[in-house]
Amino acid sequence: DLGGDMNLTPSFSIIILIMIAYGIGSIPFGLIVTKLSGFGDIRNIGSGNIGATNVLRTGSHRLAILTLILDAGKGAVAVYVANYFADIHIAAIAGLSAVIGHCFPVWLRFKGGKGVATSLAVFTALDIRLGGVFAIVWLVTALLLRYSSLAALSAVLAVTVGGFVLLDDITSQICILLLSGLVWTRHHSNIGRLIAGSETKIGAK
Repeated sequence: DLGGDMNLTPSFSIIILIMIAYGIGSIPFGLIVTKLSGFGDIRNIGSGNIGATNVLRTGSHRLAILTLILDAGKGAVAVYVANYFADIHIAAIAGLSAVIGHCFPVWLRFKGGKGVATSLAVFTALDIRLGGVFAIVWLVTALLLRYSSLAALSAVLAVTVGGFVLLDDITSQICILLLSGLVWTRHHSNIGRLIAGSETKIGAK
């Protein structure tokens, strides 16, 4: 029962769930793990991003993988918690809120990551088939063209199409569409470099 023993109205409880999802998403794990590991402020390294790709520029694969797992976990937790206390419609909105939190964390003056790992977890939590679509498209694109950013953009676009094909919930479809637009917007600099032919390829030094 949404609200349970707290005697809250359903609408107010939903707002709380969405706010909690934003809070979960806004935890800057990349910044936290690098600071705790003695690498200083990740925002002063490489692209200045707090995501796993930039954490990898510290030279620590372990920290990059840990950041990837934690950032993905934020999206999954937000969806599962909201679905448990409400329903799949609110879960989709909570997932979107978590990604917004990751991209625009209030603690970092709204300067966060690009949302790829968190979005992937949200897609998978909503429907595991969407996670499969993302993984396949990302891997194929990355292996063939060796651009991580292009792989992410292609995978998100494929999931957006997949959402309208595989799902029959308009709320989830709209949230996935918004997530796709957000991820693409956050990659605007990468898109510019891809067009200019100056984007760094996977494995390039």
